[in-house]
Amino acid sequence: MSLDSNSAVKQNVALTPDDFRKLDTSEKNAEIIQRESVSAWKDAWRRLIENKVAMGALILLALIVIMAIVGPWISKFNYYTNDLLATNQKPSAEHWFGTDDLGRDMFVRTWMGARISLIVGLVAALIDLLIGVIYGGIMGYFGGRVDEIMNKFSEILYAIPYLLVTILLLVVFEPSLGTIILALTITGWINMSWIVRGEIMQLKNREFVLASRSMGAGSGRLLFRHLLPNAVGPIIVTLTLSVPNAIFSEAFLSFLGLGVQAPVASLGSMVNDALTGWMYYPWRMLFPAILISVTMLAFNIFGDGLRDALDPKLKK
Repeated sequence: MSLDSNSAVKQNVALTPDDFRKLDTSEKNAEIIQRESVSAWKDAWRRLIENKVAMGALILLALIVIMAIVGPWISKFNYYTNDLLATNQKPSAEHWFGTDDLGRDMFVRTWMGARISLIVGLVAALIDLLIGVIYGGIMGYFGGRVDEIMNKFSEILYAIPYLLVTILLLVVFEPSLGTIILALTITGWINMSWIVRGEIMQLKNREFVLASRSMGAGSGRLLFRHLLPNAVGPIIVTLTLSVPNAIFSEAFLSFLGLGVQAPVASLGSMVNDALTGWMYYPWRMLFPAILISVTMLAFNIFGDGLRDALDPKLKK
């Protein structure tokens, strides 16, 4: 039952049975929740699945990772063996991607190079994640003088070209996979720290943080148990987009001869090795270059789709 009008109550007029009416079915069901309540992560996963382009990129990345792991074992040829009687052969049933100038099978070397590039990209991105989240979280949470000093330091460090840093490291250390990862992570974490700083500065004055502080929660608990978990969406997106940047940087350094050294090869060093004879033996450059491009494109497309899925403004 419901009142037809509140005017009678306000004017202290006596109510009669005629002043009441029965609720119809539509009014009775007006307050019923029609949609099942889902968590933010389930809702983000649903919207990510609905993004066919992003899911296609994820499947492609999974295939690339699988081939980088098992691809070298599919062929009967190995990574290091030279066959001077089979140099610069075109792709065939025996050598699926052809051979290089030393007669090495390009199929095996391409997937081994992809393995090296993916290892560099993933490890560098995870190190950037660890340093950037801690550094940016401290900047955003404490603010004031602490934020100013730490932010100035990161800006100065960001102004140093990573190519110069890499060259200096190669002078001090021997060229290796660890040196490349170290060179990429010296300045690579700064973008992550700035994004985390901005998110923490937006979240630290929210009601749930004030409530936790009033209940005696310390700075460490507030930062790592309340603030950073609520900023995990932008952190994951930034991590996803930083992997292709690291892969491209490693390929660029290897192309310049500053990456991993022979006989180990990455995709960038394979492109560099094929540069001199690409007009006569284009397959030596074609397959590594395509794999670099496809990997970076897939990571960027998936990162964009993940960003859209985790954006609360796009929730329906």
